[in-house]
Amino acid sequence: MADDELVLGAPRALLWEGDGWRGIREEGAQEIVARALGAASFRRRGEAEHDPGWKQLIPYVVVRDGAAVFLMRRTRAGGDERLHERFTIGVGGHVNPGDLGIAGALLREWHEELATAFDPEVRLLGLLNDDGDSVGAVHLGLVYEADARGRPVTIRETDKLGGAFAGVDELWSAYDRMETWSQLLLEHLLPRAR
Repeated sequence: MADDELVLGAPRALLWEGDGWRGIREEGAQEIVARALGAASFRRRGEAEHDPGWKQLIPYVVVRDGAAVFLMRRTRAGGDERLHERFTIGVGGHVNPGDLGIAGALLREWHEELATAFDPEVRLLGLLNDDGDSVGAVHLGLVYEADARGRPVTIRETDKLGGAFAGVDELWSAYDRMETWSQLLLEHLLPRAR
């Protein structure tokens, strides 16, 4: 992790009242995003990673193709040791000054991680918050959905990730090895049949 990387975030106290929530929040998501962007600034990542009073804004895209979801596994070559060997269903990362906002960061991360012949058309699903672990405590996920519509999607950074579209059963088989954000997102998108 680059401690001197500048990342976009906002003071938690300006985003919502109280302790927040755990999971995906759809209601009021647009308003919280607007508040976050109105109060947003850049800070050094090394400082931001240790300040739960300041939430780093992370565009996080789930890629679907019909009922299938793109499932990725992080390798040990990735930058954040807390996420090594974990599965994820979200493509995303920090917003940097050169991105020119959330949409620019989303597109940059898409092209860094995935190889596609198309740019994603995304829609905001909601916000993802989890203050229960060291990663989630300092990040706020802006969760988007993109539809591949039968078009090929592969991993670009094959040294850092592996991935393919997976059905519901395969996704739930990987659940215990998923990063927390992906677990919460899977529970929201495809609740396990009881």
